[in-house]
Amino acid sequence: MRRVATTPRPDWHTTIGQQGLIYVDTELPDGEVMSYWDETAAYAFELDEVYRLEEATEELHRMAVTAAEHVVARNRYADFGIPDWAAEAVARSLREQPPTLYGRFDLAYDGSWPPKLLEYNADTPTSLVEAGIIQWFWLEDTHPDRDQWNSLHERLVETWHRIGKELHDPLVHVAWSNEEESGEDQMTAGYIAETARQAGLKAKLIPMLSIGWDGRRFRDAADQPITTCFKLYPWEWMLAEPYGRLAVEPGTPTTWIEPAWKLLLSNKALLAVLWELYPDHPYLLPAFLDSPRGMTEYVVKPLLGREGASVRIVTAAEEIANPGIYGAEGWCYQQFHALPEFSGNRVVLGSWVVGGESAGAGIRESTSLITDGYARFLPHYIDAPRPA
Repeated sequence: MRRVATTPRPDWHTTIGQQGLIYVDTELPDGEVMSYWDETAAYAFELDEVYRLEEATEELHRMAVTAAEHVVARNRYADFGIPDWAAEAVARSLREQPPTLYGRFDLAYDGSWPPKLLEYNADTPTSLVEAGIIQWFWLEDTHPDRDQWNSLHERLVETWHRIGKELHDPLVHVAWSNEEESGEDQMTAGYIAETARQAGLKAKLIPMLSIGWDGRRFRDAADQPITTCFKLYPWEWMLAEPYGRLAVEPGTPTTWIEPAWKLLLSNKALLAVLWELYPDHPYLLPAFLDSPRGMTEYVVKPLLGREGASVRIVTAAEEIANPGIYGAEGWCYQQFHALPEFSGNRVVLGSWVVGGESAGAGIRESTSLITDGYARFLPHYIDAPRPA
C-alpha cells in the first residue's frame, strides 16, 4: 500500500455531483470550504495484499458474530448499555437470523502486517456511495487497465436478491433521517434503494419521521404497511424513542434491516469482548470496559455513537496525573494505536462486509489522529492489470 500523487480530472466536481456525491463540500471551523472528495492522490495496493486484507476482514466478521453470540449466551447486555426490556428482542433477532445487509470495519493499516481493528460499524455505516460508485468511475476514467478492491455494488445486488427470496412482499421501504443536513444519509439510502431495485425488489424511499403506528403495525405516510424496512437510522436512537419498544415487539410485523442484534456489533463494547475472547489476536488492540488496566496511552470511546463521535486520546502524562479520569461506566478503553501517516496525512482503511463477505475498501485521510467529520475520501486502485 502506498500513496501516489495524481492529477485531478477536468471538471471533476461536476462529474462526481452528477454521480451522486452531492455532499462533497465541507465547511471548516474557520469558514473555509474543503472538498471531502480528493483525487490529488490515490492509494495503490498489491493484488496479494488485497487478498490478505479480504481474508482478515472476513475473519474479523466471524469473530464479531461469535462475540455477539457470547454476549447473548452470557446475558451481558448491561455491558453494552442495552436496556433490560430490549434484551430478549436482541436475543430473538440473533436466534432467528432475519436478513442483514452490510457493515464496515475501520482498520489501521499502513502496508505492513497485520492490520488493527479500530471499530466496526455494522448498523448504519456511511461513505458507501463514494466507496461503491464514485471511486469506481474515477478508476474507469484514470486507470482503465487497473482493477480496484471494490465489489460493493455487485455484492449489494446479490445480497438483496437473496433477501428477496425470503420476503412475502417485494416492497422494501428504505428510510433515513431527514434531519441530517449534508445529504449524505439521503443519498446513501437512495443508493441502497437502487441496489434493491436492481435485485428485482420494489423500493420506496421515506424519511424516518414519516413512519407512523396505527395500533397494530407501522405504516408510511401513504398508509402503506411497512413489512420490510431498511433503516439508515441507528438502533440506539430507535430504542430511546417512544416507538422503540413497538419496533422490537415479537408481534410487530416489520422486518428491520439491519436487525436488532446488530446493536452488539456497532457498540464499542464489542472491542472489549473481542479482546476477552481472542486475547493477543494479531488483528486486535487491547480493550477493556472497566478501566484502562495499566495502559499509559489509550483511546476513550463512548459505547454508542456514529463515526468516532466523542473519541478522546489519553496520553501517558494525562493518565499519570489523573488515572482513570473517565470512570468505569459507558466507555471503552482501547490501546492507542496511531493511524498510519502518509505524506503528513493520517489514514484509516474502511473495509466493507456485504452479506457476510468482504466487498471492498474506502480510504479516508485526516490531519488529525482521530478520523472525524473533516476527513477526506481518496480513491484507490490495485497495481495489477484488470482481469479480462
